[in-house]
Amino acid sequence: MVPDLLKLQEHYAVAPSDISLAHIDLEHMPRHISIIMDGNGRWAQAQGLDRSKGHKAGVVSLKEIITSCVRLGIDVLSAYAFSTENWQRPQHEVDLLMQLFAHTLVKELHLFEEENVKLVFLGDVAALPKKTRETFELGLERTKNNTGMVLALAVNYGARAELTRAVRLIAQETAAKTLALDDIDETLVSENLYTTGLPDPELLIRTSGELRLSNFLLWQLAYTEFYITDTLWPDFDRWELLRAIASFQLRDRRFGGVKS
Repeated sequence: MVPDLLKLQEHYAVAPSDISLAHIDLEHMPRHISIIMDGNGRWAQAQGLDRSKGHKAGVVSLKEIITSCVRLGIDVLSAYAFSTENWQRPQHEVDLLMQLFAHTLVKELHLFEEENVKLVFLGDVAALPKKTRETFELGLERTKNNTGMVLALAVNYGARAELTRAVRLIAQETAAKTLALDDIDETLVSENLYTTGLPDPELLIRTSGELRLSNFLLWQLAYTEFYITDTLWPDFDRWELLRAIASFQLRDRRFGGVKS
């Protein structure tokens, strides 16, 4: 994607002292930025608020980062919203998150349409509550013809479950003798993942300072650059995003090789 320079400059006006667009090479942006959004609960607790307020504040941050990535010309933004392990949380929190997903998606559909964002989901969406699932289906339908940035939301997603699903799909083809063993390669595995058709992430951002992947995109992150920040997700804004991109652009990406 090519950024709209006028909108970009307006969006990133009044920069803080340590970061601005001047620090960013717009010719060498990561095509796919992936984010593990972490710290909503801790943000709320630090302010004496219910955890639900943290999740709602996290939605505001995601909206800002979506707009920011569109302005910067990012091709794909993926965000870890709800893992397969998150079902273990208290039922009232799970119910709140499912309601929040549905409410937010309906409320923000106009943003996706205005910004030409195409929505896709990573994970077993079929297992979600009926209302949430129907809202997601509406979002897919309303944005399917959009040609701008792809927003890939990981909901009821786990990388091990994704890989197990891919193995089963490939095994079914081999059992039916429609696929030879010699045809199984990395490309075929990738084509059977939820991210089929999307480039692998070049930059992974994890907020709240945690140093783990939490069962997220284990296959796709093989050569991704990591950026870990202590900033809690509700405090992560457009300037934090620029700091992450500036760090990424300083990396020497060799993909296992060496430069002569």
